[in-house]
Amino acid sequence: MAKKKAFALRINEDMLKAIEKWAADEFRSTNGQLEWMLNQSLKEAKRLPKSRDTSEKN
Repeated sequence: MAKKKAFALRINEDMLKAIEKWAADEFRSTNGQLEWMLNQSLKEAKRLPKSRDTSEKN
């Protein structure tokens, strides 16, 4: 499993409220919804990083 890294995110209050509602509708946390949204965007743009093979892990 990939390591997760925390970082601060500045976001418009109305946009955050919309994401929080969407997350609740999908039974996800707000953080989980943001991660899902980013993952979907990366897939659509064909920029999703390839998974590292277990033999490559440090």
